[in-house]
Amino acid sequence: MEDRRESELKRFCSRNILSILGFSSIIAVIALLALGLVQNKPLPENVKFGIVLDAGSSHTSLYIYQWPAEKENDTGMVSQVEECKVQGPGIANHVQKLSEIDVYLAACMERAKVVIPAPQHTETPVYLGATAGMRLLRMKNGYLASKILAVVTSSISNYPFDFQGARIITGQEEGAYGWITTNYLLGRFTQKSSWFNLKPTGGEPQETYGALDLGGASTQITFVPKDKTMESPDDTLHFRLYGRNYSVYTHSFLCYGKDQALLQKLAKDVRNTDGTISDPCFHPGYQRKMVLADLYESPCTRKFETFLQFDEIIIQGTGNYQQCQQSILQLFNTSYCPYSHCAFDGIFLPPVQGDFGAFSAFYYVMEFLNLTSKEHLSPKKMTDMMEEFCSQPWEKLQVYFSDVKENYLSEYCFSGTYILTLLLNGYHFTAETWKNIHFMGKVRSTSVGWTLGYMLNLTNMIPAEEPPSAPLPHSTYVFLMVFFSLILVIVVLLCIFAFHKPSFFWEDVV
Repeated sequence: MEDRRESELKRFCSRNILSILGFSSIIAVIALLALGLVQNKPLPENVKFGIVLDAGSSHTSLYIYQWPAEKENDTGMVSQVEECKVQGPGIANHVQKLSEIDVYLAACMERAKVVIPAPQHTETPVYLGATAGMRLLRMKNGYLASKILAVVTSSISNYPFDFQGARIITGQEEGAYGWITTNYLLGRFTQKSSWFNLKPTGGEPQETYGALDLGGASTQITFVPKDKTMESPDDTLHFRLYGRNYSVYTHSFLCYGKDQALLQKLAKDVRNTDGTISDPCFHPGYQRKMVLADLYESPCTRKFETFLQFDEIIIQGTGNYQQCQQSILQLFNTSYCPYSHCAFDGIFLPPVQGDFGAFSAFYYVMEFLNLTSKEHLSPKKMTDMMEEFCSQPWEKLQVYFSDVKENYLSEYCFSGTYILTLLLNGYHFTAETWKNIHFMGKVRSTSVGWTLGYMLNLTNMIPAEEPPSAPLPHSTYVFLMVFFSLILVIVVLLCIFAFHKPSFFWEDVV
């Protein structure tokens, strides 16, 4: 009788232990499947597209962006899928040849039709933003500027896209959109997640990057200053992005893009000559002729205009970096400052702080000069390299860079010297803060510039409030997967052990 009771007890315990182990294994398998399904939803196959044309002073570029259709106004990352450079100068140079604008834009617009699937053409928005070149033309002749925009609008409207209009953006907008693009691509607007929390930490957001933009006609500097007290309200913008408030300093220096700065320097230097300029910003042996009327055509050079006895000037290069820099410094009026701290020309500039992304011509010029090294070359090292480059004979340079257009190659000495002078003497970066400047052309295969920020703003792609967070931070997801996997392994091992050595469990129970 006693043996029978013991046998029944053993069977009862065995069934219950196996039931518990089986139930635990089922729970672990369900948890693993649920985690995998929730965290790894299939990516939406349908995407949306947007097109932005950057109508700059010296060129026009077309950018095509895409993003997951189901992530609009959420956390979906916008990425660049195509960049098309329009052949020829900026649209402001088409004042006397308006009939050619159709052909001018055709190649890149046709390219957009190929890249974007035909069923999505009618729902793809197209924006055109004109920058400093058109701002200068509007200053000179508002009617002609409006006429160019009207012809551009008519031309783009012939394509099957959802054209949203062409407009001249302000310098402040250009700086702000460049700042938004930089920090959006670097992920600086969103917060880091803690290891086991399901939501991001409630602490301070990541520190934003400043933005340094250089074009042909203007340059912009935009950043969040350390001192929140702004002495110049006109240079202040307020944003609310991803649930955070940002007070941003931004200023656009019209006429201080690299092309207009060169024209200013030439107009200044030619006043005390007989028509021949010995220019240290061009290589030894280089020579260029220029019509005097073309030099004074820009509103940026009007302040240097004077009566001269000749109609044409001759530029002869001497290739001296130090003399070139001294000539450029005369463009920056630092004789007065109505604020506690200024850049130049009496413009308020808070002390620069934090990291900066330097893009557009800042990057292209410095990349050509091999000065974008990640080793963070010091200003002294860069100066030494520029001295060596500017002193190179023009004939030797033409042979070495035979594939570079003469017009571009001849101005790299000036452009490189101008960039160093602008950053060090105009924006007051020091040897210590210089290491915070990062010359960048692309981030995650997307060009850094104002165009992406412009589209993000117009399409409301960056929400003012923080969007819903992902189901689980990656670290938490990995932890839970490992945790439930271990439980499943332990349960399986116990089942195997119970099957082969059932007496171990029975003896404990008895």
